[in-house]
Amino acid sequence: MAKIQHHPTRPIYPTPVGLITSCDAEGNPNIITLGEVFNLSIKDPVWVGLAIRKATYSHGLISQQKEFVVNLPTTALLDQALQCGSVSGRDGVNKFEEFGLTPVAAQQVEPPLIGECPINLECRLVNIVEVGDHDLFIGEVLVEHVEESLFDEQGQLALEKLDPIVMMRWGFCRVGERIIPDIK
Repeated sequence: MAKIQHHPTRPIYPTPVGLITSCDAEGNPNIITLGEVFNLSIKDPVWVGLAIRKATYSHGLISQQKEFVVNLPTTALLDQALQCGSVSGRDGVNKFEEFGLTPVAAQQVEPPLIGECPINLECRLVNIVEVGDHDLFIGEVLVEHVEESLFDEQGQLALEKLDPIVMMRWGFCRVGERIIPDIK
């Protein structure tokens, strides 16, 4: 198979789309849509990473308040994900009200969960590392909330029920079928 050299841009894919909530000093919430959401440490401790451009409003909010929530939307929330990513909260837009999303009080952090997202991760900021055109935000997951209907009869997360939005290069996609059972 012939290959050509190509300038790398978003060379690793897919990555889940996350709706990341944060708050300002007065507790006003904001939402940013990110395609750079990933696991860093999966068990002890559980750490996630976010790559956020310095110019964004959320970069400043999370840097100052040192906490955030990762909300994982389904494809049913594609319109809201696109809308939240196209408007800055810096301009005073309340994205919950504007785009029909429900703020739900978190247990251990100030930023709210997004009620319509089936999975929410409450995170405390561990570190920020400058990495090229984005900064890497490392967050410790304090609490994971999972919609009860996503579990099967054995109490296992039924991955085929998630229907997440994923980023593939510069577009949003749906995940296909499972091709191998759980790997432990």
